[in-house]
Amino acid sequence: MDFEHLIYNVDNLVATLTLNRPETLNALTPSMRQSFAAALELAETDDSVRVIVITGAGKGFCSGGDVKAMNEARKSGKASVLDDKIDPIRDRIVLALRDSTKPIIAAVNGAAAGAGMNIALACDIRIASDTAKFGETFAKRGLHPDWGGTYFLPRIVGMAKACELIWSGKMIQAREALELGIVSQLETPEALMTATLEMANSFAAGPPIAIRMAKRAMYRSMDSTLREALEFETYAQNTCSATSDAKEGIAAFVEKREAVFTGH
Repeated sequence: MDFEHLIYNVDNLVATLTLNRPETLNALTPSMRQSFAAALELAETDDSVRVIVITGAGKGFCSGGDVKAMNEARKSGKASVLDDKIDPIRDRIVLALRDSTKPIIAAVNGAAAGAGMNIALACDIRIASDTAKFGETFAKRGLHPDWGGTYFLPRIVGMAKACELIWSGKMIQAREALELGIVSQLETPEALMTATLEMANSFAAGPPIAIRMAKRAMYRSMDSTLREALEFETYAQNTCSATSDAKEGIAAFVEKREAVFTGH
């Protein structure tokens, strides 16, 4: 399937979604957002996809909304105000990222600013080029964070640091992002995709049902009690124990070989 300003590729059970407006550092347009939402939904429902990778074409990951286009719209009087407290396409993308049953890895190859940073934060794991930069740049434009920034950032870096980054709107370097836990791994620009796909392939070779339930359990635990987490772990363990993949995993361990998981 072809998407406007987005490249969709599936290889070895991994779907790679590449934001593709390199001349603008992959700034988001309305049609690009539609493509992104549709591509995420395609990857989620495709049984040949077990892991999703998000990255950007060229030198940037995503510079956020297309500020030049926004400015032109304001000048022409065509700028729109959301009347119903939601942005349907934006929310569709953010919820698709967070609610996906499959692991999602952001390969941050350059600047991730504004909405671009929050798209990365919505992913499960972030691996970055050592030349990447991150910034909640909304305050610099007199704007409020969106794309889930006020939800994701405090949960990752803590409230005080989130306040600093959001109120200042400053960009931070990849090394500081690593120290803050925004990213879990740094690579050279040349090695970024190789390292990301190596991780993605390792997840794709794992048991899909167990991985899906573990992802659900971890995110549930952020808003639940320990008792509730233990109860869900029991439910998940019972579910996984009844799968063919569990039988295969145990047999492979006993026979000292690599397991081949089918997702059943």
